[in-house]
This record gives sequence, structure tokens and C-alpha cells, in this order.
Amino acid sequence: MVLLAGITLGFGVSAHAHQVKLSTARVTLGGDRTVSVEVALKGSDADRLAGTNVFDAQRDSVDPTLVAASAAPILAYVNAHVAVTGLDGKACVAGAAALVPDGDGVIYRNAFSCRNVRGDIVYRSTVLTAIDPSARQIVLIGEGANVPQALLDASNTTVTLSAPAPLLLSTMQRYLVTGIEHIFLGYDHIAFLVGVVLWARRFVPVIKIVTAFTIAHSITLSLAALNIIVLPGAVVEPAIAASIVFVAMENFFSRDIDSRWRVTFAFGLIHGFGFASALREFGLPANAVVPALAAFNIGVEVGQVAIVSIVVPALIVLDRLMATDRAKPVRTASLVYALSLLISLLGSYWLLTRLLEA
Repeated sequence: MVLLAGITLGFGVSAHAHQVKLSTARVTLGGDRTVSVEVALKGSDADRLAGTNVFDAQRDSVDPTLVAASAAPILAYVNAHVAVTGLDGKACVAGAAALVPDGDGVIYRNAFSCRNVRGDIVYRSTVLTAIDPSARQIVLIGEGANVPQALLDASNTTVTLSAPAPLLLSTMQRYLVTGIEHIFLGYDHIAFLVGVVLWARRFVPVIKIVTAFTIAHSITLSLAALNIIVLPGAVVEPAIAASIVFVAMENFFSRDIDSRWRVTFAFGLIHGFGFASALREFGLPANAVVPALAAFNIGVEVGQVAIVSIVVPALIVLDRLMATDRAKPVRTASLVYALSLLISLLGSYWLLTRLLEA
């Protein structure tokens, strides 16, 4: 019930489950110890950060004229939240920053001379993450497509440029945490899982449900993340919402929890494409695609097991509290119907808004 209350509070803020505040950066260390930095921001994020108005939501693009007129406050914000230094904190000398429009966003460019700095060089960024702990920045280290990547967030704001690429264990740990965060911030995935187990009173059917969901979403998550099979968000997001409505309404007509793993497997395939869309926004490191994908998938699994481990025992406790004979507690139909109705309303809201925005 606590989880559902959180869903109810959160659904009005975001109709999409997979909106990620993300900036990207390319940082290149030259032979003369000059560091070139490019930071790309969504236009709406730039407006939010700098108090400007360069983004046109209806056209989903920035106005180049407004970008030129509003460059100063945007540049001031990025300059204040990006730094290139030595390990001792000594700052490299910044050049003249520039801002250019780029479709639906803006790109900040600057060069930092680090000839006065000895040893390793550190790139530091708190762009977006300073005001939003859920934001991320993907950092491409070097030129070209297949270069090392790093993922910065509110708790990890630096990349050491002349150090070796991040250790595999460190990369996997970060993607594991990202997977856990994603499932807990994905209100629609939580609603689906809660709706599926509302009639569950034994752990064997729950294990079958969780296993089926895991296998299914692992298949499509891997296929989509590796660009083997990709479905557009305009199809995936409404389908996820429809799956929530289906499992919630099914609770009114069937209490057969033992065979529910079948429908969970089918809908798990759809949810896997949703997980993949979030992972694609973070990006996969070119030098550790498979480990990062596996870690993210494990993180999602850990998150869903945690949710089910909270919901099912809580329902069993409610059975005992609401039972007339506590020696033989049963699941109260009115409780399941009330929660199912709430979940179906949430799913219907998400379905309608996603269809209108498609």
C-alpha cells in the first residue's frame, strides 16, 4: 500500500516511466596537454538551469537566434559547473567558451590548457547533477566512436583523463546500481509487479512469476540494447501501460495465481524493451558492453525482487489483521479489488497520456 501511495503521488509528475535527465560530454586530451571539452544539453534543461527561454516545446527544438541572444547565462552556468584540473586541484587555463545550437539542444565548447599542471588531469562536471541527483552525464573520453566511457552522477563527478580506463568491476558496479535505481523510479513497472501478485499467498507461485518476468525482460532488453530488435517508444510505452491495466482487471475475474507466470512472461517481453530504452539513454561502454548489460539486468532483477519481497509479506500481514479467524487467514477480496482498481486507473491514465503523446 505504501508503494502504491508513492505511485499515486508520482504518476501526475511524469506520464513516461523512462524520462532521464541526461547530458553528454566528449573530453579529449591532446599531445600538448590541451583538453577539449564539449557538453551537450537538452534545450529545456538549459532553460531550466540558466533561466533562459531558447527551447520551443511544440517544435521540440531550440531557436538559434534565441541561443545566440541567451548564450551568456548558459555559458556562465556550464563554466561554473565544469572544471579541468590536476590531481592536486590546480586549475588548467580555460579558453573562450562557445555555445552553438544543435537541434533540440545546445553544445558548449571550450579548451583548457594544462601545460601548467603536472601528472594526471581530472575532468569534473556537476552539470544538471548539482540540482537534480537523478541526473547523469555520459562522458566519452577521446575522439571517435569506440572510445572509453564514464558515467557521472551526483556522487561521482570526476574522470581522470590520463589514467587507465575504468576497471571492469567498477563499470559493472555502476550499471548494477543504475538498474536498481531504474526499477524503483519506474512507477509503471512497480504497478505491474504489484498487480500481478495481489492474489499471491504462497511463495512458489511468486518465484515462478518473478523468474518468468526476469527471463522475458532479459531477452528483449539484450536484443534491444544490442540494436538487434528495436521497437519505437511510441509502441512500447503504451503497451506497458496496457499490460498494467490487463493484470489489474484480471484480478477481478481470476484468482489462479499458479498459472499467472504465463501472462507475466508475455508482458515481461514488452517491459524489457522499456528497460532497454533507459539503458540506451545511459549508453553502453564500448570496452565492456556485455558486462555492463549483464550488470544492469541484474540490477533490475534485484530491484524487482526487493519490491515483491516487500509487497507479498505485507499482504500476508494484512490477511491476518483483517481475518475473522486469525488461525485461518484468507485474502480479502475487497482489498484485492480496491488495490486492483487503483492500479487499473493508474494504468489507464498512463495509457491515455502516452497514446496522446505518441
